[in-house]
Order: sequence, then C-alpha cells, then structure tokens
Amino acid sequence: MTDQYERSAEFVDVMLTPHWTVLGPALAEALRGAPGPVVDVGAGGGHGTRAIAQALPEAEIFAVEPSPGLRAVLMARVNESPALRDRVTVLASGLLEAALPPGLGAMVAMNVIGHFDPAGRRAIWELLAGRLLPGGRAVLNLQPPAEPTVVPQTRFSDLRIGRRRYEGWGRAEPAGPDLVTWHMTYRVVQDGEPPEEVEVNYAWWVLGADRLRAELTEHGLRVAPTGPADLGLWLITRAEDVTA
Repeated sequence: MTDQYERSAEFVDVMLTPHWTVLGPALAEALRGAPGPVVDVGAGGGHGTRAIAQALPEAEIFAVEPSPGLRAVLMARVNESPALRDRVTVLASGLLEAALPPGLGAMVAMNVIGHFDPAGRRAIWELLAGRLLPGGRAVLNLQPPAEPTVVPQTRFSDLRIGRRRYEGWGRAEPAGPDLVTWHMTYRVVQDGEPPEEVEVNYAWWVLGADRLRAELTEHGLRVAPTGPADLGLWLITRAEDVTA
C-alpha cells in the first residue's frame, strides 16, 4: 500500500490540532450512548482516538492507521496515557484488511472517507450493515468539494513552534468523474531564512450528501446530519434501529 503521508506525517498531526478543539466535542455528542467496541478509521496521530476514549470511557477501541509515519505519532499518544494504553489496539492496516470484532458498537471515520473509491465505500457500508450492534452507529464527515471542481490555493494552517513557523497550503483540481487531486504544500520558515517546502499530491474521491444517502439506503442504513453544519458530520444507523 502506498503511504500518501510518508513525507507529510510530521506536519499533519500538529496542523489538525486546532480543528479538533471543535470537532472533538461534536464527535463526542454524536457518540453519546453508543456501545463498544469502536473502530477509529484512519486514526492518524490519535486526536480522534482520544476524543472517542473520553466520550465512551468503557469502550474498547481499535485504531486503524496504515501510514507508518502517522502511526508512530498514534502509538506514542496511546502509550503515554495509561487510560488509552489499556484499551486501544493499534492496527497497522487499512480498514478493509483489519482484523475487527464481529460486532461493532461504533465506527468513526474523520477526514478519511475520500481515500476510498466507490467500491471501497460499498465494502464499508456492507461491513456496517453486517456488524453494527443494536444502538450502534457510525460517524463520518464529508469534506468539500462534493463534486470534481477546482479549489484555489488556500492556506489552511499557520502556527508557530519554537522559532519556526509552519504553514499548510492546499489546492485541488478535477482528476476524473468522481475524483480530485489535492496538491499540498507544507512550508517552514525561520528567522528570515529561505523557506523549506514539502509538496505532496494525493487522490480524493468526492462524495456529497445525496450520494451518501443513496448508497447507504441500498444497504439498509440511514443517515442524518449531526453537530454544527460547518463540520459536515453525518450519523449513520441501521434503518431498523428504532433507538437511533
């Protein structure tokens, strides 16, 4: 499996930190009352894993992260917390290859669904339809764009650590009927020296709310928005689950 974060892993976790101050409480609310175990899909450096653990203090968590660079951060974050170390299992694989329990109380997929092509998404919906326990749910977020379109160059992160300033920039362009290519630039500046830059590209399968709803309906699942609208959070439950 190609590691799309091989060159950007050192920047991704710290640049996502401010986003999680808002996303974390919204995710916790969406998970309230869910049974365990919980799967954290594309757990990255573990911001979401920590939020899940706080929201569901009794649940066992399977943190799935195929990127070695991001997984190193995840392992360190889990290991430094006794509360996480006792109940978080880190899996070094993709979701569809992971050894998961036969019954799942919840699945969390933050900032990750665009890494799955339509066939991969179908496999995820089939997994949810077959393994979600009563009262269980999945929570994911949809990120723009919802259609293949040009996204102009935008700075999404600007932070300072020590003497160094770290900037994250991104732009996207259509790459197919349901696909865009993101061009990311991570820039590091210190004391007026020439900036250091890391540039990476990755494919992202676009997905809008209407198509998400249609795909889930085919698998006996239902979906509804949850949390602040600007976060793009969606709550997925089994259609026959009257408790959702």
